[in-house]
Amino acid sequence: MDYEELGLMMGLEIHQQLNTAQKLFCPCECELTDKKPEYRVLRYLRPTQSELGKIDRAAFEESRRELTFLYDAYPYHTCLVETDDEPPHPLNQEALEIGLIIATLLNMQVVDEFHTMRKQVIDGSNTGGFQRTGLLAIQGHMDTPYGRVVIENLCLEEDAARRMGQRKGKVEFRLDRLGIPLLEITTDPSMNHPQQVREVAYQIGQVLRSTRVKRGLGTIRQDLNISIREGARVEVKGVQDLDSMEQLVENEVMRQLRLLEIRDELVKREATVEEEIHDLNKLLNDTESKIIAKAIKKGGKVLAIKLNGYKGLIGKELQPGRRFGTELAGYAKKMGVAGIFHTDELPAYGITSQEVENINTSLQIGPDDAFILVADEAEKAQNALEEVQRRARMAVDGVPEETRKALDDANTEYLRPLPTASRMYVETDIPTQLVSSELLEHVKNNLPELPKEKETRIIAEHNLSEDLAHQLVRQDRVEQFEEIVAECGVEPTTVASLLAYTLKELRREGLDVDNLPGSHLKGTFQLLKQDKISKDAVSEVLVGVLKEDWTPEESASNLNLLMLSEENVRDIIVELVSSHENLIEERKMGAMGSLMGMAMKQLKGKADGKLVNKLLKEEIQKYL
Repeated sequence: MDYEELGLMMGLEIHQQLNTAQKLFCPCECELTDKKPEYRVLRYLRPTQSELGKIDRAAFEESRRELTFLYDAYPYHTCLVETDDEPPHPLNQEALEIGLIIATLLNMQVVDEFHTMRKQVIDGSNTGGFQRTGLLAIQGHMDTPYGRVVIENLCLEEDAARRMGQRKGKVEFRLDRLGIPLLEITTDPSMNHPQQVREVAYQIGQVLRSTRVKRGLGTIRQDLNISIREGARVEVKGVQDLDSMEQLVENEVMRQLRLLEIRDELVKREATVEEEIHDLNKLLNDTESKIIAKAIKKGGKVLAIKLNGYKGLIGKELQPGRRFGTELAGYAKKMGVAGIFHTDELPAYGITSQEVENINTSLQIGPDDAFILVADEAEKAQNALEEVQRRARMAVDGVPEETRKALDDANTEYLRPLPTASRMYVETDIPTQLVSSELLEHVKNNLPELPKEKETRIIAEHNLSEDLAHQLVRQDRVEQFEEIVAECGVEPTTVASLLAYTLKELRREGLDVDNLPGSHLKGTFQLLKQDKISKDAVSEVLVGVLKEDWTPEESASNLNLLMLSEENVRDIIVELVSSHENLIEERKMGAMGSLMGMAMKQLKGKADGKLVNKLLKEEIQKYL
C-alpha cells in the first residue's frame, strides 16, 4: 500500500497516569480498589454551552441516550471532590513537576502560567459532566528514522472514573480512578507511515518510563488520529498494543477507501434517504423471527426506513469481517437497540423470502433500493433508525469525522462524533498557577536518564551486547537488572539474557511472568551464585516457581535440579568413559565432543559445563 500516494496523515495522543502521592485536586490516594463501596451517588448529566455559547456535537449525542449514572465511592480513594459536592483543592505540585520534567525531555516550550479549563464530557466518566485539564507545554519534537515529529501539546489533567458495566439504561462507574493525575501528549499529524507512528509511540513511552509514572495495564492509553486524502480525520481510542498498530492503520485506511468507493457509487446512483419511518407491526405480526416476535409481544415496534440506491452497498466489506451495515448498526446500537436487519442480508434470522417481498412491496423498494429494519421498544427503535438515516446520508459525502474504538482484531467500531472546541470552558474554582523560572531551572538540573543514554551506560559498565542492552531498556528492566547484578554478584550477561529473552519465552508458554516476585528472581540467581544450580537450570527453577508457587530453593529441590558435588560428577564421568572404551580407542581425543554431549544430557543441568569438560578430559587421557 502506497501511503504517500494515499495522503495518509497520522497523529498520536498518549495519556499517561502519574505516580504521585495524591490526586490532582484532592488528597485522596491514587490507587484502585475492588472493595465494596461505602456509598453510591446517582447522577443525570446534560450538555451545557461553551464560553462561546455553542454545544459540542459529541456531548449532544450522548445526551440523547438518556442514561443514568451510578458511582461507587470509598472513604480513602474518594472524597466530596470526586462526587462534585466540594470545590477542587489546589493543584498537585508533585504532578506539575513531573509534567515539567517530561516537557523538558520532549524539547517543549513550557507555558508561563498554567490555566485549568473544563472539558465537557457527559458519557458518565466524570460526575460533574466535565474533565479538568490545562495546557502545560507546546511545540516540542522527536526525531525518528522517518523524520522529525512535532509534539504539539502537553496537558496535565485528571483521569476519568472507571466504567464497571451497564444494565437497563443505568451505567455504573467507580470513582477510585477519577482525579488521578494524567498527562496528555499530542503530536502533530505529520506522520505518514505506520512504522513511524509505532516508533513515536515507543519513544514517548520510553521517555515517560524514565520518570515517576504508573506502570501496568490501563495506566497508559494511546489514541491515534488517522486520515487519508478525500477521507476524514478519525480518532481511534484505546490503541494499546504497539505490535498491532501497523495493522490497525492499514485496516482504517482500507475502511476509508471503501467508504469513498461507496460514496462514488451512491453519487452515481443519485441515492437518497427517505425521511419517513414505516410501522411494519401488522405486516410481520405472524413472523417466525424470534427477535421480531419478541419485540412485538412486549408491545414494541417493528420500524423500517427506505434507502434509495443503497442495495448491494450495505453488505460491502470495509474491514476484515466488518461491512458498511456494521457501521450503520453501530450508530443504531448507541440508541440502545441490539442491532439492525437490512436488505443485503435477508432473508435470514427467521425472516422469510415472502416477508422480504411483502416489505419490498409495502415500502415500494426498487431494484437498486434497500430497507433497514429495527425491532425494539417504540422510542428506542425510532431513535435508532433516525441515527441510521443520519449515518446513511453521511455516506453520500464519504468518510465522516468520528471517534472510534480499537478492537482486539485491529479493526475499529463507532463510539461517537468527533468532539469540537465547543466543549471547552473556563474553570473558575482553581486559580492560575505560575510556572517560575526557579522551578524550571530545578527541573532542568535534575532530569532523569533517557533510554538511549541508559543503553550506552549499561553497555559500558556491564560489557553487554547492544542487543541485550536495547532489550533491557525496551522492556523497562534496567533497574531490575542492575539490582540483581549488585545483590547476587552473577555474571551480567547471564542476568540480562534471562530478563530479556527467557522470561519472554516463559510468557509465551502461558506462565504469569508479570507477577513473578522480584525476591524469587533474586533467590534463583542466589542459588546460581552459590553453585547450587547451573545456568542451564535457572529457567527450569523459575518454571517451578511460577507453576507450583514454590520458592526457588523448593523448586530446585523438588525438580531435582540441585548441583551434584564434584565427586558425584566424577563418578558419572568415570562410568560413562568406561562404557565407551571402543569409541575412545577409535577416535582418541576426538571422542570428546560425543562424550561431552552424552554427559550433559545425563547430568541434566546438575553440573557446570566447565567442570564436566575438565573431568572428561582427565578420564579420557587415562585410557590413552
